[in-house]
Amino acid sequence: MANVTVIGAQWGDEGKGKIVDWLASRADAVVRFQGGHNAGHTLVVGDQVYKLSLLPSGIVTGTLSIIGNGVVLDPWALKAEIEKLTGQGVEINAENFAIADNCPLILPLHRDLDGLREQAAGAGKIGTTGRGIGPAYEDKVGRRAIRVCDLAHLDALDSQLDRLCAHHDALRAGFGQPPVDRTALVNELREIAPYVLQFAQPVWKRLNQVRKAGARILFEGAQGVLLDVDHGTYPFVTSSNTVSGTAASGSGLGPNSTGFVLGIVKAYTTRVGSGPFPTELEDATGQRLGERGHEFGTVTGRKRRCGWFDAVLVRQSCAISGVTGIAL
Repeated sequence: MANVTVIGAQWGDEGKGKIVDWLASRADAVVRFQGGHNAGHTLVVGDQVYKLSLLPSGIVTGTLSIIGNGVVLDPWALKAEIEKLTGQGVEINAENFAIADNCPLILPLHRDLDGLREQAAGAGKIGTTGRGIGPAYEDKVGRRAIRVCDLAHLDALDSQLDRLCAHHDALRAGFGQPPVDRTALVNELREIAPYVLQFAQPVWKRLNQVRKAGARILFEGAQGVLLDVDHGTYPFVTSSNTVSGTAASGSGLGPNSTGFVLGIVKAYTTRVGSGPFPTELEDATGQRLGERGHEFGTVTGRKRRCGWFDAVLVRQSCAISGVTGIAL
C-alpha cells in the first residue's frame, strides 16, 4: 500500500471512519491534518464500538497515530477521549501517539465566543458544534494563538496573553460578558500542560523519518470537501480546508507525500446544520433514509438532513480534491 489520503467527498458523515479503520490495519502511521474535535468517527471492532472525535482512527489498532499542526487541539477534550479509550482497553502512549508541538490550542474562551455568536445570530445561525473550532482558527490566523509548545513555558507568555485577551475582551464586552479571567486561564493551562506535553514533538521530523524508512502513511481527513472554508457552501462551512491538499500543510510533509487520494461517498446525501442542500428530501422518503441509515451526528447527536445522491456536487468535490478513486 502506498500513502493514502482519505477525504469526504460530500458534507461529511460519509463513513470515513470505517474505511480508515480498514486502511489503518495496513498502514504504519495515521495522521489527522485539519479540524478539531468537531469530527466524529465511529469504529466497530468485534463487539467494541469506539467513538473518536480528535484522535486518529489508527490508535484503536495500535498504529502510530499523529495529530498534525493543521488541527486545533482542545487539551481537555484530548484527555477525556484518551481516558475513555483507555477504559475500553486501548493502549495510548508516546510510542504510538504524537501531537505536533506547533498545534494551536482551543481554550475555554473560544468555546464561550462560539456559543455567544451562535446565540446572537438568530436566523443566520451556521450550525456550529459550539466547540470553539472557528474562534481557535481565527486566533491562529490572527497570530495570537497559544500553541502546544507554549505549555512548556507558561510563565513567559505575558505578551501573547496580552494580545489574546485584548482581542477577546473587546468581543466579550460586545456581548455583555466580563473580561477573560486571565489568572484562571493560566492555572487551567498549567494543570493540563504535563498531560499534553508528554505527547508533544516536532511531528514533521518524525513523519519524515517514518517516510524515509519506507513506511506507509494514511492521512485522515475530517468533515467533507463541501464544508471546506474556501470551496464549500460558504458561509455554511467548517473553519478549515478539508480538501486533500491540506494533508501536506497540516502535517509538515510535502505535497508529494499525500499519495492516492481516496474520496469517500455515501449512496445518498446528508448534511448536519444549516446551509443549501439541492437534493434534500423533506418528506417520508427523507425520513426513511434517516431511519435506515441511523443518521445522527457522532459528535452533536443532531439528526442529519437526508436527500438523494448528488452527482454534480460529488464531481466538483473530486475535481477540487484531485480524487484518484472513490469508495461508495
